[in-house]
Amino acid sequence: MSGNTKILFIGDIIGRPGRNAVRELLPGLINRHVPDIVIANGENAAGGFGITPEVALELKRLEIDVITTGNHVWDKKEIYDYIKKEGSLLRPANYPAGAPGCGWGVFKSATGVKVGVLNLLGRVFMESVECPFKTALAAVGRIREETTVIVVDMHAETTSEKAAMGWYLDGQVSAVIGTHTHVQTSDERVLPNGTAFITDAGMTGPTDSVIGMRKESIIERFISQMPVKFDVAVRGVELQGVVITVGADGRARSIERLKVPFENV
Repeated sequence: MSGNTKILFIGDIIGRPGRNAVRELLPGLINRHVPDIVIANGENAAGGFGITPEVALELKRLEIDVITTGNHVWDKKEIYDYIKKEGSLLRPANYPAGAPGCGWGVFKSATGVKVGVLNLLGRVFMESVECPFKTALAAVGRIREETTVIVVDMHAETTSEKAAMGWYLDGQVSAVIGTHTHVQTSDERVLPNGTAFITDAGMTGPTDSVIGMRKESIIERFISQMPVKFDVAVRGVELQGVVITVGADGRARSIERLKVPFENV
C-alpha cells in the first residue's frame, strides 16, 4: 500500500431529515474531500429509531460504503434477516454469540486499499453485552492480518468509556470515532501512537431539537415522567462527521470535523 487513505465518517443519521441532508450534501463533500471510503452510523436512520432494509439500500445508493449501528440496530424487526446477508451493514461486535450479522468487516476502498471497520457498543448506562475492550482486541488482531487501516465506531453513552477505548487502541487502529450521544465534541486529535480520536462525531439531522427529537415531546417526558411518543424534529438540519487521513503505515495523519448546514427538509 502506498500513499494516504482518506476516510469520511458521517455521524448518526436521524430519520428522513438526516437522509435528505446526506442526499443533498454528500456529493459535494465527496468532490471536496475525495474520500476513499464513506462510513456512516445509520442506527437511527428509519424514523429516528432503527434501520430497515429499504433505508439501508437507500443509504448505499447515496454512496455510503459501510453502515455502522448501535443499541437501536434491532428496533425494526425486518432488519434481522437482511443483516445476515448484507456484510456492509454492521452491528456491534460485542453482542453475544448468535446475534445475526457481523460486527466487523474488511472493505476495499475506491483506490483498492483495504479498510477494516469495527463496530462496538459501550456498556456504561447501556445494554448488558460482552466486554467491548476484549472484543476489540480480538477483532483488531484478525483485521490486522489483512490491513492496518482500521476504523472503530465506539457507540457509547459516556465520554470516559469512549476516551478509554481511544487510548486502549492507540497505535493498533487508525481511528476510534465515538457515536451515540448525537452532540459533536471538539476534542478531535491524533493520539501519540497514531490513532485519530473524537468523543462524538455528532449527528446528521435536526439540531433544533433534543438530540434529534422534537424538543416539546422530550421536555414533556422529563416533566411528566409519563410515556411520550418521540418524533424526529425537522429544523436546523446539519450533516456532521469527520474526515480522517491515514498514512500507508495505518497511522492517522489528521482528523477534521465536519459541520455542514442543510435547511431544505
